[in-house]
Amino acid sequence: MKAMRTLVLLSSAATLSVVADANAADLPVKAKAVEYVRVCSLYGAGFWYIPGTDTCIKIGGYLRADVTFDGSGSHGQPAWNGDSGQRNRFFDDYVARSRMTLQIDTRTATEYGVVRTFAHANIQFNNFGTSNPSAGTFAISLPGGLSGSTLNGTGGGYVAIEYLFLQFAGFTFGRSASAYATPWQGFPSNISSYLMGGQNTDIGVNNIQYTAQFGNGVSGTIGLEDPSTQDRTSIYNLSTGLNAVGTTGYAYGGAHSPDINGNIRVDQAWGLFQISAAAHEVDASYNILTASSGAPTNLSEISGHPETKWGGSVQASVNIKNLPTGPGDDIKLDTDYAKGLTKNVIATSSASPNFAMFGGSNRAYQSIGFGATTDAVFLPVANGGTGDLKLTDAWGMRGSYTHNWDAHWNSSLFGSASWVHYSGSATDITSAKGQYCFEYMTANKLSAAAGTISGDFSCNPDYLVTQLGFNTRWTPVKNLTFTGEFQWFHLDQNFTGTAMLTPASPKPTAMYEFKDQDTFMFQVRAQRNF
Repeated sequence: MKAMRTLVLLSSAATLSVVADANAADLPVKAKAVEYVRVCSLYGAGFWYIPGTDTCIKIGGYLRADVTFDGSGSHGQPAWNGDSGQRNRFFDDYVARSRMTLQIDTRTATEYGVVRTFAHANIQFNNFGTSNPSAGTFAISLPGGLSGSTLNGTGGGYVAIEYLFLQFAGFTFGRSASAYATPWQGFPSNISSYLMGGQNTDIGVNNIQYTAQFGNGVSGTIGLEDPSTQDRTSIYNLSTGLNAVGTTGYAYGGAHSPDINGNIRVDQAWGLFQISAAAHEVDASYNILTASSGAPTNLSEISGHPETKWGGSVQASVNIKNLPTGPGDDIKLDTDYAKGLTKNVIATSSASPNFAMFGGSNRAYQSIGFGATTDAVFLPVANGGTGDLKLTDAWGMRGSYTHNWDAHWNSSLFGSASWVHYSGSATDITSAKGQYCFEYMTANKLSAAAGTISGDFSCNPDYLVTQLGFNTRWTPVKNLTFTGEFQWFHLDQNFTGTAMLTPASPKPTAMYEFKDQDTFMFQVRAQRNF
């Protein structure tokens, strides 16, 4: 009996042991410690390690709201052409844009140095100013038959890409600022995206660059970049005819060679000094093109074309920091000369503009002033010209002075001047100016015998544009800034007298006086950086 009790107890113990082991197997395994985000201090504030990697990342950007009054662009374009230049009834007295920018910066330390990727995208809504669909002037072309109203209609908006690049061992690949550019691009202290007088690739350009560091703040960069979107203005085939404001169709050929850009920079505690240079292929399409539009015809390919030429530009820039007028005060200046690369003088954040402005007159229906922005013009031999490309000359300068009143307020004074010059004289048919004036008068049927010009009429397509502005910024708390900016724009044109012209609708065919023009603009901005 005792043996039996012992056996029962042993059996019960074994059973309990098995059950205990089975229950233990069902218990959850102890979880590993959570890997919280770690701060990465290698590359400055805001970076953190991507969990499970040795790559540091920073996510940032800003939210911005802009309104421009009496201009034609939501981010500070003066009323210098289109409906705004005409001051007609389709002109919007104010233009607005709302934008949020997202920036993603990643960096990884390697035996070859830091590998970096950078992306900058703008999520935004525009009303596009004077691009009035009802007036037939909405010119944005979209793929797949999409309507432009999807960009500026109710519930619309779009994403615009600026920088997308990779850096490794001194090389930069992708969409980044040109090697020709200054660090401040077209913004020495202004918020307007339309201060001309020098180069601007603040929205990036496809390129490959290499930068060498020589020590003591001295560096050199050389790059090859795609010229098709950012480095061209226009070539005019003058045989297609010039309209009342001196413009005609686009006659550039394809991009056959990259632009070559480079700089030498000295960047030290006192400021910065930089010398830049660029070379650009000026390559026209054909001698026979459709009048006004510049589109090809079935005769284009057999009509021949001008020989390709190379143009270029040079730039000198300086930034002087910590002036005796106050902590953080500075001066920025840059100056450019271009031949066949006018984009590096008449530069904005978008395409280079032509100018066509109207005002009052006491001797004609209205006054008119215009300026055509080109890299070159040509008139084929069959049309009485020399058939070769005449490269356009351009000079520019711009600068600013910024003063900090205290930790929350600062003000800036800025300005620019840009000249565009066509070589030769109006009476020399072998020169750029002579061919331009011959075609302008022919296309617009201007002659003293017909009475369509005044006795004091003269043709000269050279022009000068000047800008002068002032802004004040208030930063009530860190990373939140409100800005008000005023700008005066002046077009100094060189035609004289009066002429019977037919400008774009709704302007009538009438006698117009050639005269310099002025416009004023005010812009306000609220911006929160994060």
